Amino acid sequence: QVQLVESGGGLVQAGGSLRLSCVASGSTFSDNVIGWYRVPGKQRELVARISSDGNTNYADSVKGRFTISRDNAKNTVYLQMNSLKPEDTAVYYCNAYVADKRWPWGQGTQVTVSS
Repeated sequence: QVQLVESGGGLVQAGGSLRLSCVASGSTFSDNVIGWYRVPGKQRELVARISSDGNTNYADSVKGRFTISRDNAKNTVYLQMNSLKPEDTAVYYCNAYVADKRWPWGQGTQVTVSS
C-alpha cells in the first residue's frame, strides 16, 4: 500500500517562500505523472504537475511563482513556492495526476499566508 506524506507547510507572510515535499513509501511513483493539489475551500484544484521525465505544467494562478520538481531516486516530489499570496492559503496534497492511478490521499500540509 502506497503512503503519501506531505510536509513543509507553515505560516508565512505574503511575499515569502515555502518548499513542500511529498514522499511516497510502499511503491515507486517514478513512472507516474505527479501533481500537487490544494484545497482552499471545498474544491480540490491542481496546482502543478510533473511527468516522469520532468516536463511540468502549472495553473495560471501560480505560473512564475511555483516550481515543481522531482527526485525519483528518493521517491520525492517538491513544490517550491515563492512570492506567496494570501489566496495561496490551503491544504496542499500530492498524488498521481491520472485519476485511476491515484493512491490514498495523505494528510496534506497546511499553508497559511498572512497579508
